[in-house]
Amino acid sequence: MRIKFLSVALGLALTATVMSASAQKAYTEGCVNISSTMQGMSINEKEYFRTDSNAMVMTMGPANVKVLTDANHKFLAVILDVEVASMKKAAIATPDELDQAMQGMPTFTFTPTTESKQISGFNCKKVTAKDNKSGTSYDVWITNDVTIPASAIPPYYATVGGVPIQYTAFQQGQSAPVTVTSITDEKAPKGTFGIPADYDKITLDDLKQMSGNH
Repeated sequence: MRIKFLSVALGLALTATVMSASAQKAYTEGCVNISSTMQGMSINEKEYFRTDSNAMVMTMGPANVKVLTDANHKFLAVILDVEVASMKKAAIATPDELDQAMQGMPTFTFTPTTESKQISGFNCKKVTAKDNKSGTSYDVWITNDVTIPASAIPPYYATVGGVPIQYTAFQQGQSAPVTVTSITDEKAPKGTFGIPADYDKITLDDLKQMSGNH
C-alpha cells in the first residue's frame, strides 16, 4: 500500500513539474510597460499591442508622443500632441521613408548562451546578437515565460528565440537601453490605434525638419 501511494505521489509530482515547465502565458492583446533612456532622460513607455498593430505611447516634456506601426511593418506614423503650443501633427511615413527606416535597422546573427537570470519577474536567458553590418555585439535577455504577437517585438529581434526583456533598441541611427518592467493584458484605450481627424498630416521628413534633425 505504501509503495502504491508513493508511486501515485511521484506520478503526480512529475506531472505537476511538467505542467509548470510548459506553462506559458500567451497574450494576443495587451500592454508592454518599458523603462528606457532617451537623450539623457528617463522615459517610461507603454506599448499597446494587438496581433495586427502596435501603439507606443510616451510623454517627453510637454509632448505626448504616439508611434503607430502594423505587424507587417508597412505602416508607420508618429503622432505628436503639444498642448502648450497648440500643435497636433501626424507624421505618416511614405513608402520610401519606410524602406529607409527598415534599411537603417541592424541585421543580427543570434548566439544563445548558458547565462540566465530573473529580470522584472521573468526567467531570462542571454543571447548574443552580432550586427552583420557593423560587427558590434549586443546582449539580449529573452524570456519564454510568455508569448506576444510579432507586432509587439522589434523586427530586428523577430528570430531571437523569445520575448526580449532587456535589450538595445534602434531607431533612425540612434540606440537606447530598454528594460521591460511588465507585460499585462491591459487593453488600449479607445482610439489608441487611430489618427484623430483634427491632426495635421505630414511626412516623417517634415517632422525631422521641424525638430532640426535633417
